Amino acid sequence: MFELIRKSIGAAILIALGDFALLKLGNPIGPIIFAFGLLGVCYMGQNLFTGKCGFLFQDKIKVSNLLIILATNLIAGYLVGVCFSFIDEGVKAAAITKVSTWTFDPQMLIKSIACGVIMYIAVLMYKKGTPLGIIFGVPLFIFCGFQHCIANIITMGVALTFDWSIVIAILGNFLGSIIMWYISRDKNKA
Repeated sequence: MFELIRKSIGAAILIALGDFALLKLGNPIGPIIFAFGLLGVCYMGQNLFTGKCGFLFQDKIKVSNLLIILATNLIAGYLVGVCFSFIDEGVKAAAITKVSTWTFDPQMLIKSIACGVIMYIAVLMYKKGTPLGIIFGVPLFIFCGFQHCIANIITMGVALTFDWSIVIAILGNFLGSIIMWYISRDKNKA
C-alpha cells in the first residue's frame, strides 16, 4: 500500500511540473515541455491514474488500487498546485483563467474522453518500446483543448479553487481509455 501511494505521489509531482511549464510558457512551447511529466512517469514507473485506467483489465489492476492511485493523484496534485501558486503570480493568473473556462457539461465529457483515448495510446506505445506516443500525444491533447483530470486538479490547486468539472474529467478519461482498450484489445498485448 505504501509503495502504491508513494508512486502515485511521484506521478502527481511529475505531472505538476509539466502543468506548471504549460501555465508559465503557454503555446506552443508549454504543451511540448508538458510531455516531460508523462515521460518521467513512464520511465520512473510511477502511478498515474490516466496512464493506468486503460490497462485495468490487461494488467489485472485491482479496482481498489486504481481508486487509491486516483485519490492520491488528486490530493497530491492539488497540494503541489497550491505550493506552485506561491511561486509565480503570472502562473496563478493563468490557472485562474483556465479553470474559469471549464464547464460541467457534455462538451467537457467529450474532451475528457478524447484525452483518455490519447493517454491510452501514448502509454501503450511506451510499453511497446517507443516514447513517440507521449512526445506527440501529450502536446496533441493540450493543443486540442482536451481535458486531463490530474492536470486539471493541479491547475485548480495553482488557482486556489475547486471546480466540479473534475468529476466529468475523471469519468471521461476513464471511459476514453477503456473504450480504446476494448476496440484494440486483440492488438495491444504488450
